[in-house]
Amino acid sequence: MREYSFTEARQHFASLLEEAKKEGAVCIKKRDGESFYLKPAEPKTSPLDIKGVDLEISSSEIVDIVREGRERKYG
Repeated sequence: MREYSFTEARQHFASLLEEAKKEGAVCIKKRDGESFYLKPAEPKTSPLDIKGVDLEISSSEIVDIVREGRERKYG
């Protein structure tokens, strides 16, 4: 991981962001010794965001299946 001074980071901020994106993180160090790590944020996704499955049936077939299930007598 590459380390930058605060002044370097400020002067080359755009390229620093690109490097963090490629390398995973970069370190920015201040004169007083404090260090900060800059890394890309993980994209937030919904747990319900799943890839669809192609069942190779038409929407009218799906409607028929649902209708049949609703008309079924249980018990």
